[in-house]
Amino acid sequence: MSIGTQFSLQDQVAIITGAGRGIGRAIALAYAEAGASVVCAARSLAEVETVAAAARQLGSEALAIACDVNDEAQLDALVAQTLERFGRITLLVNNAGGAGPNDPLHTSGQSFDSVHHFNVTTAFVLSAKCAPHMRLAGGGAIINISSSASRYAQKHFSAYGSAKAALNQMTRLLAADFAPQIRVNAIAPGAILTDALAPFLDEAATAKMIELTPLRAMGMPNDIAMAALYLAAPAARWITGKILEVDGGAESSTWPY
Repeated sequence: MSIGTQFSLQDQVAIITGAGRGIGRAIALAYAEAGASVVCAARSLAEVETVAAAARQLGSEALAIACDVNDEAQLDALVAQTLERFGRITLLVNNAGGAGPNDPLHTSGQSFDSVHHFNVTTAFVLSAKCAPHMRLAGGGAIINISSSASRYAQKHFSAYGSAKAALNQMTRLLAADFAPQIRVNAIAPGAILTDALAPFLDEAATAKMIELTPLRAMGMPNDIAMAALYLAAPAARWITGKILEVDGGAESSTWPY
């Protein structure tokens, strides 16, 4: 198999959640350029319609769907609309998620649970809904977008960090459940310059994060998209249940506060 074929997603059908901006947008466009048909899902229909239009410019078939992953009925609709349009599902990227820093002394149990639901439960539910269709299609791959916060011991991340740690372990367990037909892996990004991170940073904070990163640069959404392309492609056919760290080499927190 040629190098080009190893990294081709030709004839694949991919659902990407949180695809309206940042990492999700970059993954959707990378998959489109690699030949996949992409289903771009996010709460903002206007945002995913823009991404789907960009995917079509790359020669891909693309569908934009408004979907709040916290609503299971909307996840059912996402799967149903994908099957209606493309007839199958072979790839799933659980990218929707996130949370800001938290003070554990001022975080309610309900708030803590909501962070875990958004980052872990939604990925579990959508994976379970897609897996039977992947098996019918002859196999597939699931990629969960985790975070370096899952392994760093740092202040103010007890909710988000523990949620992403749970997502990592769920990735390993679902890999065992779904093998050999479906591969399940995760990517743990470090500090990525996205709209979600920007509100927390000024020039001094950004400089400090860069200083704390061995490769002396902030990550970009495309860095994660390239990792997601690898894990979805035939090149990664012998990889499942793994967490790929894409973090500029940081082995401890780069959070500047």
